[in-house]
Amino acid sequence: MPIIQSVERALRILELFDDREYELSITEISKRMNLHKSTIHSLLKTLQAHCYIKQNKENGKYSLGLKLFERGYYVIENMDLRTNARKFLELLSFQTKNTVHLVLLDGQEGVYIDKVEGHGVTVFYSKIGRRVPLHTSAVGKALVAFKDDSEIENILTNYQFTKRTDKTIMNKEEFLSELQSVRNKGFAVDNEENETGIFCLAVPIMDHTDKVIAAISMSLSSAKVKDEIIDEYKTLLKETGEQISVSLGYGYKRI
Repeated sequence: MPIIQSVERALRILELFDDREYELSITEISKRMNLHKSTIHSLLKTLQAHCYIKQNKENGKYSLGLKLFERGYYVIENMDLRTNARKFLELLSFQTKNTVHLVLLDGQEGVYIDKVEGHGVTVFYSKIGRRVPLHTSAVGKALVAFKDDSEIENILTNYQFTKRTDKTIMNKEEFLSELQSVRNKGFAVDNEENETGIFCLAVPIMDHTDKVIAAISMSLSSAKVKDEIIDEYKTLLKETGEQISVSLGYGYKRI
């Protein structure tokens, strides 16, 4: 299938921006794209004309425009998963005072599509739209663990086990062993593997085809982790996962 170069370049420009690179100059964009400034300028002006890019008049730098938020909002609002799951996430957060997340699998990463902030601990890493590595997160493990071996092997092809904390899993063999543990227990754990001081539990969400389509997680301070608390939260999380799955048409079978 042919690739339209100008469209690809425009999309690559949009993907340069994130929460760490909120604004970029035309020189910075040119260097990162390895393209001449005149080419970048034309692309930016086209994106700006359609409100996908905006320019700061004070420093001349560019950032993402509100049109992206508008389009993203339409996508999220029309996702049955997010709509169905929201009330259950809110209830779980209310019951536990913890932050809960809803995450989808996209390639070799998870993507946060909803978050309900709890009062117990502030989770800095997670933001709606942000990506999270599979090997460092409870949700990532829950998204992958219940797939068949060929799917898992495909997901992990050329996967990069990037270190985020001293507790991060750093190789395929250890990760596969962890996935087996998740399958055996029916839930996943992230014990400060993605963010220091944060402990997470996660379970998969199934749809009407009996396939894992998402995962939900609960985050709390590692300092509050005790066996009796984890047992309580694990039960509530599994019940919430069951309720969301049933709302999506899944004939729930306990894992």
